[in-house]
Amino acid sequence: MSTLTRYVLPLLILLAAGLGAFAIFVSKPAPERRAPEFKPPLVRVHKVELQDVQLTIRSQGTVAPRTESRLVPEVSGRVLRVSPAFVVGGFFEAGDSLLEIDPYDYRQALVQARSRVAQARLRLAQEEAEAEVARREWVELGSGEATPLTLRQLQLEDAHAALQAASAGVEQAQRDLERTVVKAPYAGRVRDKRVDVGQYVTRGTAVATLYSVDAAEVRLPLPDSELAYLDLPLNYRGEDADRRGPEVTLQAEFGGTVHRWVGRVVRTEGEIDPSSRMVHVVAQVKDPYGRDGDRPPLAVGMFVEAELRGHIARDVAVLPRGALHPGDVVWTVDEEGRLHFREVHVFRTQGDQVLISSGLAQGEWVCLSSLEAATEGMRVRIAAEGGDGEGMQLSEVSADTP
Repeated sequence: MSTLTRYVLPLLILLAAGLGAFAIFVSKPAPERRAPEFKPPLVRVHKVELQDVQLTIRSQGTVAPRTESRLVPEVSGRVLRVSPAFVVGGFFEAGDSLLEIDPYDYRQALVQARSRVAQARLRLAQEEAEAEVARREWVELGSGEATPLTLRQLQLEDAHAALQAASAGVEQAQRDLERTVVKAPYAGRVRDKRVDVGQYVTRGTAVATLYSVDAAEVRLPLPDSELAYLDLPLNYRGEDADRRGPEVTLQAEFGGTVHRWVGRVVRTEGEIDPSSRMVHVVAQVKDPYGRDGDRPPLAVGMFVEAELRGHIARDVAVLPRGALHPGDVVWTVDEEGRLHFREVHVFRTQGDQVLISSGLAQGEWVCLSSLEAATEGMRVRIAAEGGDGEGMQLSEVSADTP
């Protein structure tokens, strides 16, 4: 191959390739211009249903006994016996003997009191006889009007009084003897005790603390703003204080399980807490220590959460709390899939729900989704069940979309 051919042929090949590429570039069709496609955001919706809603108010407190008292002996002496129930946590019934004090001294006192009664009766008989003699002697020998002392009327009255005093002494001695047996004033439980067999107790010194088990009470604080939703038994001077308040459900966790008890508000306390501005109501549960299946007793000192049953709100719309936006505004969606801002009146916020009393009509759709840049009239797509992202018509949506 000649030198000319060796250098010129490659140049010709490169030139032909360049011309071919230029021809392809010049002859290609112009690109089609399209406007960017905008897809409205997917939203979840809720259908408005006006309904009657039972209002509930939440509080919490600690269980306390309805009645608590100190056990105080009315006589002094050494303790001879105590009841098996006279232990911390022990149950007893009304009238049960809790402890017995040595009665020996009081039996002797009763014997002496009866002896004084016999002496007083003898003296009275003697005075009656002497008074009769004095009356007769005055009739036979006296003149004018006799004085009460002459007729021994004053001595007779003194004998009568002495007999009454001696009889009262017998009654007192009998009562003291009976008081050596210290009895339970009501059905209850022992909170603490400070005496046992062999110890000497004195009159008026507390030996134990008892509380009743017929009912338990819980003191519940309520803010002033919640009182309008309750029918509380407010007490007025001169009116019957025995009014039934709203029902209360108490719940507490015990042994890893949540248990519930049903009671009722029985009264409100007489003043408002000056530091918290709370009103305290007292809920009562009957028979807190009665067996009810596997439920534990509502023991004193247990911390419980309370739910008070309030008024019934009529014709309100119930929405998730997240559907309410600042300024008491909700977003509604019309049949064309457009978003609108609607100002509503919030009746009450209850847990994770908000109750709307006005501003929404039956059957309207409320947007539940949060949008970063929502505007009045913007288009939205309704999220289908399962979240497939394709959207659906409002006529195909159930009352709540997921």
